[in-house]
Amino acid sequence: MVITRPDIGFLRTDDAFILRFLRARKFQHFEAFRLLAQYFEYRQQNLDMFKSFKATDPGIKQALKDGFPGGLANLDHYGRKILVLFAANWDQSRYTLVDILRAILLSLEAMIEDPELQVNGFVLIIDWSNFTFKQASKLTPSMLRLAIEGLQDSFPARFGGIHFVNQPWYIHALYTVIRPFLKEKTRKRIFLHGNNLNSLHQLIHPEILPSEFGGMLPPYDMGTWARTLLDHEYDDDSEYSVDSYSTPAKELEKDLSPKSMKRYVKSASEASWYY
Repeated sequence: MVITRPDIGFLRTDDAFILRFLRARKFQHFEAFRLLAQYFEYRQQNLDMFKSFKATDPGIKQALKDGFPGGLANLDHYGRKILVLFAANWDQSRYTLVDILRAILLSLEAMIEDPELQVNGFVLIIDWSNFTFKQASKLTPSMLRLAIEGLQDSFPARFGGIHFVNQPWYIHALYTVIRPFLKEKTRKRIFLHGNNLNSLHQLIHPEILPSEFGGMLPPYDMGTWARTLLDHEYDDDSEYSVDSYSTPAKELEKDLSPKSMKRYVKSASEASWYY
């Protein structure tokens, strides 16, 4: 099947690599090949994102140190890795949303080396507490689509659940925007808990959650996963400006005004993205 697509640069086709795509699609080989092709196509179509694609890249490093993403020590009762994002931690003056996406993709690349996670997958919890409208205005449709294509359609990871907690009204509005872009299976796995942590605990036991999520463990240390990836480089800070990033990436992050957000929400109900 790889031979039938000479237009794609399949940079890696060893058994161990291909196996993670087969596992992600439950050994349905046509679907697994489509995912493999989209994995490399996404990287070829977004070359700027994958230049200096390493933990010590200044933008990625800053995002990692702010907990994008975080990972809990304990797996859930299905053996899935629990990833956490505290959205309000994003410092717009120090790194971009593209840097956050790159940090998440880089982290997944490291985690997916574990065969158990290839099989069992991940759960994601996003805490929107104190996430401002100014920050939300950067979540443009173009930026959201880039993230969805990178995580849903082009990466060999199985996400068993995506949980929103403490989300404000404008995150509800943005979810309305992205909903048409999501596969039906993905939509069924997104849970909007709001302030109701009891509903979260019905799906993820509080014994393995930090106190921020009403759990029984101490508060989450944002630098835990960053220290794992960066090791001795963790404390070596270098200057980085968001303006140093490529123009296409900055174009993705033009602010949405309240008026334009309402317009996008209205048009989203009529939108259909082809996949």
